[in-house]
Amino acid sequence: MSRTRIKICGLTREADVEAAVGAGADAIGLVFYEKSPRAVSLERAAELARRLPPFVTPVGLFVNAAPAVIESALAAIPNLTLQFHGDETPEDCDRWARPYLRAARMAPGFDLLDFATRFSRAQAVLVDAFVDGYGGGGKVFDWSLLPPSVPSPVVLSGGLSAANVIDGVRQVRPWAVDVSSGVEAAKGLKDAVKIRQFCDAVREADRLMSV
Repeated sequence: MSRTRIKICGLTREADVEAAVGAGADAIGLVFYEKSPRAVSLERAAELARRLPPFVTPVGLFVNAAPAVIESALAAIPNLTLQFHGDETPEDCDRWARPYLRAARMAPGFDLLDFATRFSRAQAVLVDAFVDGYGGGGKVFDWSLLPPSVPSPVVLSGGLSAANVIDGVRQVRPWAVDVSSGVEAAKGLKDAVKIRQFCDAVREADRLMSV
């Protein structure tokens, strides 16, 4: 089995970027949704992205963003992967001809197989909890809602932390995991110790599945 990739989302400070990179994260998330407490300006996001070493991917999170906003983000951060969390259609996502993740809000009756088929050009489907508004709100959803096989790589999100990510990786066997509130000292402010503990827990999950 290949290792589980790790994305630390909602970074706002240089120290948090350094902590994520130092702990071995594969990607960091930069939030371009103004209503989020973790939102950053385009200028700030570009500053943080410039601190990334090779092979650590910056991911921009958008919610029903105007095309001009996405265009500006791609111009400022050329290697940005897109992540769509709103009501975007497949055409909205595909139009950029860029790698992207599509968030799916899991709830009883939601057809993830149909969703993944419609967004077949996505690099992965990010599964998160269904809450009012957008985003998972740091809530864990019922992982049994996930079908045993999905035609796209799955990124597990929603209320993850060092305390539950081992169970999540072992039960869901996702391609990657995505954490935000579970490694925070306060909204938008990451905790370096929690980031390290989370990454170590993901590696432990991989080790347990390899024996």
